Amino acid sequence: MELSWLNWLYEAVAQVIAWIHAGYSTFLPADNGLNWALTIITLTVLMRLLIFPLFMKQMRSSRKMQELAPKVQELRKRYKNDKQRMNQEVMKVYQEGGANPLGGCLPIVAQFPIFISMFTVLRAIAEDQAKYGMTQELVNSARSAHVFGAPIPATFFTSSEHILALDADPVVTKIVLGIFVAVSSATTFLTVRQSVTRSMAQMPDNPMAQQQKILMYISPLFAIFSLNFALGLILYWVTTNLWTLGQQHWFYSRHPMPVVDAKGNVVQPEPKPGLLSRFLPGKPAAEEPADAPVDEPAPKVIRQQPTRQPRSKRSGSKKS
Repeated sequence: MELSWLNWLYEAVAQVIAWIHAGYSTFLPADNGLNWALTIITLTVLMRLLIFPLFMKQMRSSRKMQELAPKVQELRKRYKNDKQRMNQEVMKVYQEGGANPLGGCLPIVAQFPIFISMFTVLRAIAEDQAKYGMTQELVNSARSAHVFGAPIPATFFTSSEHILALDADPVVTKIVLGIFVAVSSATTFLTVRQSVTRSMAQMPDNPMAQQQKILMYISPLFAIFSLNFALGLILYWVTTNLWTLGQQHWFYSRHPMPVVDAKGNVVQPEPKPGLLSRFLPGKPAAEEPADAPVDEPAPKVIRQQPTRQPRSKRSGSKKS
């Protein structure tokens, strides 16, 4: 899987690993498993932050597709007997609306070279090769690091003799790797499920819905291939899956699915409250308690005026 034209990227990833590892080595032993686990996790987070703008572009395109969903559904009904015309009209609507159906592939495409680079660098460490600018001291440090008793460069199919040479127990190593592969499979399923569920709610009559369901249940099986990956690479994959889960949940909670009213208009619902507002719910300033007393109007004051007595027209005296 090593591609010579990506040597510059292999060297860049190896250099970033060396820098991060050197930073953690200021307060952790250089060959400590926690040091190397934090190094891989930190590298993963940095890479995901680097492609975060692509994620936002993907999500904005997805929102535009949601807003265009009623028009797309109408076109699918109108041209249900003419698939070619239907696809042309749907793509025209997407282009005019600024939506890109392939936008969801951008983060995956961006991650692929990074994944290949991690795989290549970790394989060089497993083969005890100081390549891509790595020093032999750094390679020896990684080969000596154990995570829960399993060596960083070990795979599930690494021979017992090789694992013993890395000063580790073969049984413990396979158990740890099996657990990490199971976690990788579960996080892969949850990541795909979250995305597919959103996509199906966005476009219920999508002709690819059945294929998406199949992909959702098949995707965990791909994690079986990670049995051939080094523990460090599996740790990278689990971290990126957890990052994707949290990232998608953060975006979906703040951008709920648009609702189509009876007139066919797209209504944007209010975003869900944040975590802090759930624990500390505030009361609007204009809101008053339901049982607040109602102020009654003040009683009208009636002043008592003295009655005037009638007088005689001739004498002016009071009548008796």
